[in-house]
Amino acid sequence: MNDILAEVADLDARDPLAPFRDEFRLRDGLIYVDGNSLGALPKATAARLAATVTEEWGEGLITSWLGADWVGAPQRIGNKIAALLGAKAGEVIAADSTSVNIFKAVTAAASLRPDRAVILSETTNFPTDVYMMQGIEAFSGGRLTSVTVDPADVLGRLDEDVAVLLLTQVHYKSGLIRDMAEVTRRAHEKGVLVVWDLSHSAGAIEVDLNGANADFAVGCGYKFLNGGPGAPAFLFAAERHHGAMPVLSGWFGHASPFTFEEDYRAAAGVTRFLCGTPPVLGLTALECGIDLMARADMRELRKKSVRLGQLFIERMTARCGEFGFELASPADPELRGSQISYSHPHGYEMVQALKERDVIGDFRAPDILRFGLTPLYLRYADVVEAVERLRDICVTRAWDKPEYRVRAAVT
Repeated sequence: MNDILAEVADLDARDPLAPFRDEFRLRDGLIYVDGNSLGALPKATAARLAATVTEEWGEGLITSWLGADWVGAPQRIGNKIAALLGAKAGEVIAADSTSVNIFKAVTAAASLRPDRAVILSETTNFPTDVYMMQGIEAFSGGRLTSVTVDPADVLGRLDEDVAVLLLTQVHYKSGLIRDMAEVTRRAHEKGVLVVWDLSHSAGAIEVDLNGANADFAVGCGYKFLNGGPGAPAFLFAAERHHGAMPVLSGWFGHASPFTFEEDYRAAAGVTRFLCGTPPVLGLTALECGIDLMARADMRELRKKSVRLGQLFIERMTARCGEFGFELASPADPELRGSQISYSHPHGYEMVQALKERDVIGDFRAPDILRFGLTPLYLRYADVVEAVERLRDICVTRAWDKPEYRVRAAVT
């Protein structure tokens, strides 16, 4: 044990990302491996929000729409996100939730393929993606059909009936990475447009939307981007698709919202994908997280993520191999996002017991223990200690308590 402690101490001492940890609010003793569900709080966020509330809102009041550029926040922050995702300025907007942006992106893509009727995705995709597809089918009155197939059969299902393919680049349970460029190429060969869900990609792995010739993409701001609970999401629309007409035609997507015209005229560019009034406080917090992420080298971030993942797997094999855990993530780090998942029949109880020991991960039904690897603030020593605490609850069967078997509203 002393050898591994010395090894990880050396890795942490030489980690070029180590200084970022001090920029987050994390209490002593806590091992937070749930940043892939809710990112930690940047210390700068509280002060920035306070200034927005007390000065911009409290003193500036409505004049802050211009004086503090509240009105330009969706585009300004969108451009900062674009720089993280291999997109151009003017191709990303920060707005709404991931679910709403899925609706907007899928319907926009479908409008560009009016002679096709199928919206395709994979079974096991994150539920909100499929729910929105089903809602679009119902809303369309039968013109569009929502279809899901086994993940291995997605590319084989692409044909002249498919208008839109909706896929998540990094799978929320396993962390499996889809090859964005190859899938997009195969879809385009069949005339299919692709909407990518980047909720577990943005800020976690290197993304190159334009390099992959992507059509549309969406993602949330509260995971690896550290924008806070319920932070605004983002929507990417490739410049060549800016002529698509949004189904959700809200006033901030209008070409001239403050002329208060009776009829809708879509704004130029990605701004047409806005709907209602921008949520200023949420955007303010999101911008703090984005600004922090923008200072990091994504290549170093990905390199550390891979090392953290390999270390996690090695320690689980060495210390918890006897307790029935099954690796649910790809063993190949090139195919794995910034998370490690294990299946276990008592996974839920174990996650609850870990929380009692100051290790916060999460559980995904039916049996997945999921551990997020957030390189800006997670240390190599944290991984070793997290596995040791997991081993302890297995050895002592501390997870086997009645209260741990009661499923909470949020898992």
